[in-house]
Amino acid sequence: MRCSRYAFGPNRLHYCGPDANREILGYINENNGDFGLKTLLQQFNTMYPYLFQIAKSNGIKNPFDDKVVEAYWLGNRLLDNVSKKEFYNNLVDNHKLKQKINAKSFSAISDLIAQGALPHHSFHVFAIWKRTGNLTIPHTIETMDACRISYGQVILVDGPFLIVKTRPLILREGKLALGLSINKKIARSLDARDDIGEIKSGDNVSMHWNVPCEVITQTQSERLKKYTIASISFANQII
Repeated sequence: MRCSRYAFGPNRLHYCGPDANREILGYINENNGDFGLKTLLQQFNTMYPYLFQIAKSNGIKNPFDDKVVEAYWLGNRLLDNVSKKEFYNNLVDNHKLKQKINAKSFSAISDLIAQGALPHHSFHVFAIWKRTGNLTIPHTIETMDACRISYGQVILVDGPFLIVKTRPLILREGKLALGLSINKKIARSLDARDDIGEIKSGDNVSMHWNVPCEVITQTQSERLKKYTIASISFANQII
């Protein structure tokens, strides 16, 4: 169920995963994480190979284990247990990345893995400029900002909308960076989820394609910031 809330944002825009947005939303609204939802989520060709590899590298049988899901979307210590070779092979064998981007770009990404880049969602977004979901077109700074998992603090709850204080992704002298804080208005579209439906000022939230995913702790927010900044640092080497 947790994973579905992060996958919902791009799926509703037909960017990633199967054409099953209504079904996924139905599972979310019913809080029903049965085998049918698992089957749908396995069809996310960018997300699922990462979950599978993180789980395998940590001896966890279920790729949708809560800690595995957290590792990929927010970041935690499980990422450190994915070896450089495993990360590389996952991109080659499961993501078929060599077939999706040119040789020069793939070589540059391989170099970043050798330097210690981790299989966090933000690294895939920042370092692989060509989208590898349902649309194989280049990212813009706006789509990269929407595609990454962003984070912020709710400063106002306005009916179905939230005003969130967050730092946008920007280009500064041709390099990626986090800009100064702005107040961003987003729709609270997953209001069937208790923590989103009962959200209040001061809460920290994670966001994906302008959809609030879940309320996160201050520790999780700081951890997400840490992995996001690390991924920016790696990606800037090849921009």
